Amino acid sequence: MPTLTIIQENQQHSIIVQQGENLRQVLLANDFSPYTSVTSIANCGGRGLCASCGVWIEEAEPEPEHWHDRLASRFGYPRLSCQITIERDMTVRLLADKFIWGKRDGARARRVDSFRKRRDA
Repeated sequence: MPTLTIIQENQQHSIIVQQGENLRQVLLANDFSPYTSVTSIANCGGRGLCASCGVWIEEAEPEPEHWHDRLASRFGYPRLSCQITIERDMTVRLLADKFIWGKRDGARARRVDSFRKRRDA
């Protein structure tokens, strides 16, 4: 069974998965989200239409099958997690910032804390 390694904010987490599982579904089932706070509510549900579930494939990148992933792979953009089937060990990095859809909740909290520390100093 393949091991999925997830890098989130420079922390690594490993999960044993069934071969053939969908990356987006595995991430969500294990409390890892490829979405920002906005897109966790407003997304296409894994149909490859909204491009909001992008992740960086760090290791063992599968061949792209979806048109968006073919372009992403060609031009160096994140891949859609909803269009990736896990066939072997893989390492993915969750995006910290998504310029169109906003930042992750954790990134926002760190910025607010940093601002408050500077303001109160």
